[in-house]
Amino acid sequence: MRIDPVSVVFRFLKAQKELTDLVTGDLVGREPSQTTIYIEHAGGFRSIRGCLDRADITYQVYAPDRQEAAELAYAVREFLLEALPGRQVDSSLVLDVTEGISPRYFPDTTSREHTYQGEVTLFITAA
Repeated sequence: MRIDPVSVVFRFLKAQKELTDLVTGDLVGREPSQTTIYIEHAGGFRSIRGCLDRADITYQVYAPDRQEAAELAYAVREFLLEALPGRQVDSSLVLDVTEGISPRYFPDTTSREHTYQGEVTLFITAA
C-alpha cells in the first residue's frame, strides 16, 4: 500500500466549496496576506500487518485577520473529523479520523500573519 496521506486530505478539502481556492500542499508562490490552508504530513506508521496506515496530518491556516484564520481552522477541523471518516478519496478509504491537537493560535513570527494550527490522525487503507 502506497498512499500519500497529504494528497488524500488535499483532494478532500479542495472538494469542499468554501475551501477549494484556499487549500495548498506547499507554500511555494504564496504571498504574505493571502489566506491559505496549508496541509503537511507530520508522521505516522504502518499498522495491522501492512493493511492500514496511520498518518498524522497538520493543517495551518494563514490569514491577515485573526477571526478569519480561527473560523477557517475550525471549519477544516469540522470537515476532517465529521465528514472525512468513511469516505473514499480516489483509491484510498479513510477508515477514521481522530483529533491530535485542536486548532490553536500560532502566529507566524516571520510574516507576522495570524495562524491557527491543528493536527488530525487519519487511518487509511486502499479502497
